[in-house]
Amino acid sequence: MIKITLPDGSVKEFASGVTPFDVAKSISEGLARNIISASFNGTTIETTTPMTTDGSLVLYSWNDDEGKKAFWHSTSHVMAQALQDLYPGIKLTIGPAIANGFYYDVDFMDYKVTDADFKKIEDKVLEIARAKHDFKMRSATKAEALDFYKKEQNPYKVELIENLADGTITFCDHDSFTDLCRGGHIPNTGIIKAFKVLSIAGAYWRGDEKNKQLTRVYGISFPKQKDLTEYLELLEEAKKRDHRKLGKELELFTFSQKVGQGLPLWLPKGAALRERLEQFLRKAQKKAGYEQVVTPHIGQKELYVTSGHYAKYGADSFQPIHTPVEGEEFLLKPMNCPHHCEIYNSKPWSYKDLPKRFAEFGTVYRYEQSGELHGLTRVRGFTQDDAHIFCTPEQLDEEFKKVIDLVLYVFGSLGFENFTAQVSVRDLDNPDKYIGSVENWEKAEQAIINAAKDKGLNYVIESGEAAFYGPKLDFMVKDALGRSWQLGTIQVDYNLPERFELSYKGSDNELHRPIMIHRAPFGSMERFIAILLEHTGGKFPLWLMPEQAIILSLSEKYEKYAEKVLNLLENNEIRALVDNRNETIGKKIREAEVQKFPYMLIVGEDEEKNGTISVRKHGDSGKSNQTMKIEEFAAMIQEEVNNSVKQFGE
Repeated sequence: MIKITLPDGSVKEFASGVTPFDVAKSISEGLARNIISASFNGTTIETTTPMTTDGSLVLYSWNDDEGKKAFWHSTSHVMAQALQDLYPGIKLTIGPAIANGFYYDVDFMDYKVTDADFKKIEDKVLEIARAKHDFKMRSATKAEALDFYKKEQNPYKVELIENLADGTITFCDHDSFTDLCRGGHIPNTGIIKAFKVLSIAGAYWRGDEKNKQLTRVYGISFPKQKDLTEYLELLEEAKKRDHRKLGKELELFTFSQKVGQGLPLWLPKGAALRERLEQFLRKAQKKAGYEQVVTPHIGQKELYVTSGHYAKYGADSFQPIHTPVEGEEFLLKPMNCPHHCEIYNSKPWSYKDLPKRFAEFGTVYRYEQSGELHGLTRVRGFTQDDAHIFCTPEQLDEEFKKVIDLVLYVFGSLGFENFTAQVSVRDLDNPDKYIGSVENWEKAEQAIINAAKDKGLNYVIESGEAAFYGPKLDFMVKDALGRSWQLGTIQVDYNLPERFELSYKGSDNELHRPIMIHRAPFGSMERFIAILLEHTGGKFPLWLMPEQAIILSLSEKYEKYAEKVLNLLENNEIRALVDNRNETIGKKIREAEVQKFPYMLIVGEDEEKNGTISVRKHGDSGKSNQTMKIEEFAAMIQEEVNNSVKQFGE
């Protein structure tokens, strides 16, 4: 007999060889019908995998992330079979599950696959799925695996197998199809009821531009057609909210091939938006005791060698800048933290001076491959709302919690109410990925977990997600469409203070190392604005809008009155502009709607005569227009702004 521990802590005894499906059935028939995947002692297994030792078992349904992962990974096998049937002789490579669906990278040889082929691929996948083929895992020796794919003339699979150890190689079979696979499948293909090819794109083999470009086929599947329909509707809404589309419509930013890929140009309205976000955070930071600093855009290579950034990123980043002096090399700044360490090192400190909180909106540069660039979310030059806190060990807990308060204030002020926290720790199986002592890592990880607990955050612990120099607390925000984004991060770092030999004099008159906290509530201005655009659909909180109102004159006769209204609004610190063009009022309203003006103020003969404005809200049909005095409107706007953004610490 073996003992199986379930997630609720209960322990059940079963005969050796029991499967996850058997365990589910012993609990209830309904559970057995719904489980599609499982993990045993932290390793993903099939629902039919025999268990022969004591251990912890987790059962997954479609409603669990791990269940979806198994569902989508299994569908990638079915899609690979369909592609092989439709296009004989193609070479299959890898097909993992991703956040939404899956992809399979394929060498289509001489075949040309386009959007027009999607329907026949979808029909073939569903035809295979309906046959209810079981997914079955089997082991193979390295020699057997190599022999199979050499006969298939598939150099990609051969390359993968050559890097695997003998005794670790497994295949997954269903129907007449077999694929190299580590496991993690649903019981059979019949569970797949709905499938869609989403797109195709180019992708270099193993992500290396020197290798052959393959075709990446993206797909998604569901256990119900209704789920697919809802997902496709969500995709359509996401297209409308695409920050690249909205950024162009709202005239916020642009890109230029002459300037360079991944280097955004901020237009006047976008620059004003950024400035307001910066001032909002500067104000809160000042209240929280931060001091602003400014550092250059470049630094000597030796600075980043000391910090460890050059060893980690140097080969894949912008290459050194050489000066006329032989041997002198500079780098475009990839991070602000080494510069801030040197600011701290500029004078001696006592424990009485700490904490020191240095903040900077610092622009950094990182080379992203052209295929990875995406609007503002993946760029080569971006501005971080960076700050570094240098504190004593006794101050760490309080300082970390204060940063959490600041992050929560930012989220609340900008309408991000749905979020979870992720404690990102080391991958204990890959210690070479990290710098610093094990003792310091353990202390830092525990400090973050304690702070998250004490603040009552809904958090999870993710192994292997830490930065190379320290663990971190990441905030995972869900937007209006239910998509998750990583926004805001806080990191504890014992390593950079060691590398830069930072110190302070303690109460014992001895020198001690400070602890460093890295934090960026926005993450980067570029990425934050992109996510905010898609979350709000361009309808920013009123306090943040580039213009809070537009004044629409019914004809040229009322231009002077429109200007008078504008002056009165500006005197009340309300941002507005006048549309005096010789266009119909209907066209002006339509264009103002597209540009997301929160309020349209219509002025004509009656308004001029009575000293009023006709107020129309964005998105209204016009039937609920209100006529009010300019002073009333100004007071209404100020009240709305005050209610939407409180002062930090209130």
